[in-house]
Amino acid sequence: MSSYTPRLKKKYDEEVRAKLQEQFNYSSSMQTPRLLKICINQGVGKGTQDRKLVENAIKEMTLVAGQQAVTTKAKKSVSNFRLRDGMAIGAKVTLRRNRMYEFLDRLIATALPRVRDFRGINDKSFDGRGNYTMGITEQIIFPEISLDDVSNITGYDITFVTSAETDAEALALLKALGLPFKNQNN
Repeated sequence: MSSYTPRLKKKYDEEVRAKLQEQFNYSSSMQTPRLLKICINQGVGKGTQDRKLVENAIKEMTLVAGQQAVTTKAKKSVSNFRLRDGMAIGAKVTLRRNRMYEFLDRLIATALPRVRDFRGINDKSFDGRGNYTMGITEQIIFPEISLDDVSNITGYDITFVTSAETDAEALALLKALGLPFKNQNN
């Protein structure tokens, strides 16, 4: 086991945890919300006609996440979409621990600033249980992906799963970690 600690994990341990404990008056530091995992999902709509698109999506997601992505398969058949049960229709990956913090750091520092006309991410996409989901319309904002190798531009859904009880606690956690929300003055 190496002694390497990601920058954002160190920031959480040294600054964010104490700040949140003070802000929400927790009696124990174990009550403080923390980031549990980040799930990245990509649906490939044209994957039913061309299997190569799903394979490319898996390669790209593996590059971005730093961990092997897996295929998502259809759960039921839909004849209008030419979709059969068990057909590969996308890719997903779940990041935890150090890889999760590394991905979050790259997302905040390099990927989001590359979005055209970026004014911050929406702070209304919480699910009521302290989890936040955001969408990225183009996967080419990640510097790991070469623009020459991309056959079609698709987006990602990124879900941040936290241990927070409420959306307000999760918002405070994600803001403190550095996610650039639109309404920073709250």
